[in-house]
Amino acid sequence: MRPLWRCRACGAHWPCQPARLSLLVEYRKDRTALLVYLGLLMAEAHTQLSQLNGQLHHADLHDRFLTWARARGPAAQVHGPAAQVRGPAARVHGPAAQVHGPAGSARGPAARATMFHVNPDPGAQIHHTDPFAVPAGQRSPVRRFRGRFAAPVTLWTAPGPAGLTVSSTLVADGTPGRLLGLIDAESDLWAAIEEAGRFAVVPLGPGHRQLADRFAGLFPSPGGLFAIDAWTETPYGPVPADAGGWAGCRLDAAREYGWSLLVEATIEQVELVDGTEPLLHHRGRYHELR
Repeated sequence: MRPLWRCRACGAHWPCQPARLSLLVEYRKDRTALLVYLGLLMAEAHTQLSQLNGQLHHADLHDRFLTWARARGPAAQVHGPAAQVRGPAARVHGPAAQVHGPAGSARGPAARATMFHVNPDPGAQIHHTDPFAVPAGQRSPVRRFRGRFAAPVTLWTAPGPAGLTVSSTLVADGTPGRLLGLIDAESDLWAAIEEAGRFAVVPLGPGHRQLADRFAGLFPSPGGLFAIDAWTETPYGPVPADAGGWAGCRLDAAREYGWSLLVEATIEQVELVDGTEPLLHHRGRYHELR
């Protein structure tokens, strides 16, 4: 829950223990990527929390976002009454994973830590939904009814570039083919579509979960939304290089529809890749075809 950076599910400072465990599972094969990701989040949190609390200490945020995620294990310990590793000097350095301290050190492959710390307190649960999302009990009945529909997750992009994750997309076959979608009228994407008069629509796959969250505004994107991943430039906007196909659309009309903007477009170009599976969104969670 920004800008307080508290978990909406449990109210604790984020990342809370369930969120930490979920992140460790997701990044279990790439701890370096986890630390980079957490570092970007820490920078965003520092900016927002500093505006709320002038006495904020950077060291506290460092412990909260990064310290827990560093690999650790019993092998990286120096034993003996005089061989205690203390203070900021007790860090893990370089490929040899040397643990340095005032009175001793552990070196070599054995000192590479492979375990992580998890809060043993009972009752912890992994968050299966966005911790910043509005609680189900506070959502409107219409929104909850809409959540019963499984919807394909798509990415809309436009020259600029700009992009937005959209789960309300409908394709109508015909000559020419038409496309409808509901987007945020105040989004950067709509401003770019309105200016360019064209946009691209990409059906996302199971491997695009993090990309979908990033373009939905659930993950920070320092450097810009398109700074990460590989992209293919098209006249309609960038599309992921590993996309399972895309459609180039020409804007026909747009009007307010409920709390969204209903966009109507003509499909001018279609590129398809065989053998791809869709990413689905149902009741606040991503799903795959089984």
